[in-house]
Amino acid sequence: MPFIDIRLAGPASREQKAGIVADVTASMVARLGKPAAAVQVNITELSLENYGAGGQLIADRNAAPVQGDAHAEPSQ
Repeated sequence: MPFIDIRLAGPASREQKAGIVADVTASMVARLGKPAAAVQVNITELSLENYGAGGQLIADRNAAPVQGDAHAEPSQ
């Protein structure tokens, strides 16, 4: 039985989380041949005040992302 733990920096909507669970489950079925009912997915949303990278809380980062920062908000 696959157990998948996913940690997200910041919140996601219910619809986004449902999509993640569906996609991850489908991948385990396709890649490992596991029955969908056996796939367990746990999503943990981390507060940006409880998560840091590069010596700084993500919540304290400037609006202007550092080049190459994997935790920066995507450009719009």
